[in-house]
Amino acid sequence: MQKQKSTDNAKSVKMHHDYQRNVDLSIQWSRWLLKPIGVWPKSHNSTRITKYFFWLVSIVCYGLISFEFVACFLYLIVEIDDAYSRIRLIGPLSFFVMSFTKYYLLTLHEDDIRECVDRIKWDWKNTKYVEDRNVMVEYANYGRRLVAICVFFVYSSFAFYYFVMPISVGKIVVAEENLTFIPIAFPFPKLIADVRYSPTNEIVVSVQLLTGVLVHIITTAACSLAAVFAVHACGQMKVLMNWLEHLVNGRSDMSNTVDGRIASIVSQHVRILKFLALTEKALQQISFVEFLGCTMNLCLLGYYTIMEWNIKEITFSLCYIILLASFTFNIFIFCYIGELVADQCKQVGEMTYMIEWYQLSGNKKLCCMLIIAMSNSSIKFTAGNMVELSINTFSDVVKTSVAFLNMLRAIT
Repeated sequence: MQKQKSTDNAKSVKMHHDYQRNVDLSIQWSRWLLKPIGVWPKSHNSTRITKYFFWLVSIVCYGLISFEFVACFLYLIVEIDDAYSRIRLIGPLSFFVMSFTKYYLLTLHEDDIRECVDRIKWDWKNTKYVEDRNVMVEYANYGRRLVAICVFFVYSSFAFYYFVMPISVGKIVVAEENLTFIPIAFPFPKLIADVRYSPTNEIVVSVQLLTGVLVHIITTAACSLAAVFAVHACGQMKVLMNWLEHLVNGRSDMSNTVDGRIASIVSQHVRILKFLALTEKALQQISFVEFLGCTMNLCLLGYYTIMEWNIKEITFSLCYIILLASFTFNIFIFCYIGELVADQCKQVGEMTYMIEWYQLSGNKKLCCMLIIAMSNSSIKFTAGNMVELSINTFSDVVKTSVAFLNMLRAIT
């Protein structure tokens, strides 16, 4: 009896370990990105100290982004005279505004993000069939690869802008005043402090570096959430298609009756549609910020690249090309996952038609019509509920950016 009990305990521990490992496969990267900036959803039973700590982290994050924005804006207003230098600062300013807005929206939709995460956990916990779990693992790994590529692009641009560009300039020496100081990533107004003197120079460099890490984490976190939620929904739709294939003849883990199998399939489809609606609610405003910001920054970065290339600043041109690739990939990810979800929804309807539905008796065939209708009119990911996210939208963003770039070159 004791031997049987110990065996059952061992199985229970192994199942819990597998469940936790599979959940981590889906959400671990997003948790790593969101937790340090205080945006990862807190559990309902979090202690007061934990809540205060996250509030403190949020205040620090808001303060860093606001401080950098105000410093750059004051420099733009007070100390810059020529047009190109002004245009060159508009890009960083818009990026700070984007980061601030996305950070606010992530905190605003904390409950929606928490519910999405809870639904992912529920799906892993209640999927028992090996083939279904393998499908979910395959899609979870695909989501992790998307997040990893996003991290690579974003932090490549971070490394170039915050390290390669200042290193290429080298320490600046002012012989008349006997000064040597480290160049900073963003200009700083003398109205606040003179960054040529120590320790002000070192403090400002450190604050800008910390702010750079923060804003790039925010960019990556938003992209990772979109990728993880969308890919998980696609995995669930693939599982649903596997169930549809066995609607007529059944499967070992499914109900013995056709009515039972229909109920399970409809219930699964409803859960997927609710998850997609929740994901759209949590991310549509963030997608809109990304849509507008990337359209503007692609135009500006193209302009900076051309201007720096013309004055033979090859290092700066290369840096702006890396930044251009990063912004292009960010908006591409949002558009790509929108296209992926829309295509997968259509495939559910196509699979429903392709099964042997004609073998179903009586009114049971009508369930297939309902699934096909819902698949054709299912939720699509949008930017601000105004622009549908798709590959066509991505091409429109690129075309619009190039058009504005040509206009900017003509004006200046």
